[in-house]
Amino acid sequence: MLTLIVKFEVKPEQLETFKQVLNDNKLGSVNEPGMLEMRFFEGKDSPTTIFAYERWASAEAHQAHVNQPYAKTLLQLAETALASPLEVMNLKDTAPAPLHENNPKQVQPQDEVFSIFFIFKIKQEFRAQLLQQFTSHVQCTRSKEPGNLVFDLYTIEGQDDTLVIYEHWRTESDLWDIHFHQPCAIETGKVLEQAIVGDMKQYMNFVNEL
Repeated sequence: MLTLIVKFEVKPEQLETFKQVLNDNKLGSVNEPGMLEMRFFEGKDSPTTIFAYERWASAEAHQAHVNQPYAKTLLQLAETALASPLEVMNLKDTAPAPLHENNPKQVQPQDEVFSIFFIFKIKQEFRAQLLQQFTSHVQCTRSKEPGNLVFDLYTIEGQDDTLVIYEHWRTESDLWDIHFHQPCAIETGKVLEQAIVGDMKQYMNFVNEL
């Protein structure tokens, strides 16, 4: 399986056109047998920042997608509509692996759904320690916090100094008022204080799904 995050920084005057082409791309992809998941998000505070979260059955399935007319239209538009080159992150699973279709938690009508792409730089000497710490942290969050919907940790191919947490919560308060007060999160926070490069808040991308 191939999992990707693609980050687009869109010029404001091109935003509505870009969103429409993104949607056309998503609608076309539904009929591709190798497409497992495709979701688009915009920054809460920066709507010109758009993230794509994609899962494909294989690299070959993704390449077949890139060759489709709607994908070519998107890539052609990106050449002029983006304020900076698109950023493609090839994600690699960690332990415990993402649940995806095996996730027993489902969004309920009353859920507000608060989503985050936490993409953060680390000092490489702490990488192994962080991955070990998150092994228990992810398990704890998934099993003990009913307000959590998705909590997946990834590495990025070719970027050993960067980790990604892809997370969805039923409400914003489930993150701030509950999660960060859990013992496992407190322990992870202590490691992150030493390991992270710069201020943690600069890496938190709060998003709304398009």
